[in-house]
Amino acid sequence: MIILALNCGSSSVKYKLFSWEERKTVTNGVIERIGIEGGPRDHRDALQEIIRSLPGKIDAVGHRVVHGGEKFKSSVLINDEVLEAIRSVQDLAPLHNPPNIAGIEAAKEVLPNIPHIAVFDTAFHQTMPEQAFIYPVPYEWYGMYGVRRYGFHGTSHLYVSRRAAVLLGKKPSEVNLITMHIGNGVSITAVKNGISVDTSMGLTPLEGPVMGTRSGDIDPAIILFMIEKEGFYVEEVDSILNKKSGLLGITGKYMDRRDIDKAATAGDKRAKLAQVIEAYRLRKYIGSYLAALGHVDAIVFTAGAGEKNFALRQRVLSELDMLGIRLDKNRNENSKGQSEELISADDSVIKIFVVPTDEEIVFIEDVVAILEGRYETHTHFKYSFENPDYKGKTQ
Repeated sequence: MIILALNCGSSSVKYKLFSWEERKTVTNGVIERIGIEGGPRDHRDALQEIIRSLPGKIDAVGHRVVHGGEKFKSSVLINDEVLEAIRSVQDLAPLHNPPNIAGIEAAKEVLPNIPHIAVFDTAFHQTMPEQAFIYPVPYEWYGMYGVRRYGFHGTSHLYVSRRAAVLLGKKPSEVNLITMHIGNGVSITAVKNGISVDTSMGLTPLEGPVMGTRSGDIDPAIILFMIEKEGFYVEEVDSILNKKSGLLGITGKYMDRRDIDKAATAGDKRAKLAQVIEAYRLRKYIGSYLAALGHVDAIVFTAGAGEKNFALRQRVLSELDMLGIRLDKNRNENSKGQSEELISADDSVIKIFVVPTDEEIVFIEDVVAILEGRYETHTHFKYSFENPDYKGKTQ
């Protein structure tokens, strides 16, 4: 069975072609500049370009969908009803769901005679209890408009939490974890007995720690204050908080942590400040989730910076010895995100892992299981990467 995994953004399509029988990637890539001069006209043209470049027959397509609202607690076969339900919650993820929908529609047009499956970022977090997902705003907003915490990066948190359970020699239902997805977008999840019980992103992917260009947690009155001062329109505020804040907002120049690190080393005070603020806020999330979970077996770093930036991990975990969290300096510096690594000291009460994420394998396994009629929600489904002898993509 040959599965095509698609991740459609507003101006790009990332793809992976995977052979299930051989358990290997056939090819992968990205088409960029969709709708921009020099690039494909729209997602349909981009999908046609991708299909022309792929060898052989495709049996099914798995689509990443960022927001599934409360309706979708697991991956599903896409039909007209499902597509309409995804469309109905697109105002909850206006930057993400519209291109996801455009990608689904384009792919179904280009590949009309094969199954298409939706895999939701929000599904993993649908196990959160009410005290974690209800906001302290008028309760009617929840019933009327779906205002609640949803959480994102679910396939990443699912994958690394299951791999961490393997590394601990336990079943997923036996582990409590803090999983830290640190890329341009950042989300932290409290995993109790193998399921998500709290997560840092909220109604949208804007809430949480400091991110590349997103503000993360702020006093909401700042928005009202700045509207009074500058007369901002809604679209301007949205753009500022999502695209001009975070690390970019603090430094005024950089969103990439590699650039920030170079600038800080060269003496740039605002770059140094960005480093300190980011680590401080991530450390606070660790503290709050330790309190929420009571007992924690391991902290897991993943995604671009989480996997590759050892100095960031060092800053985040400094001064946490009193909580039983001790980093091994040499192990940490030698871990470059090329494989799963234990980076905690031998006497650390809470273990610390670096686990390279593999969201696409979650897509692919969900697709195959749905087509074979053996799929269940993630709380009951066992993935191949839960086996001790499984070899990850970078191992």
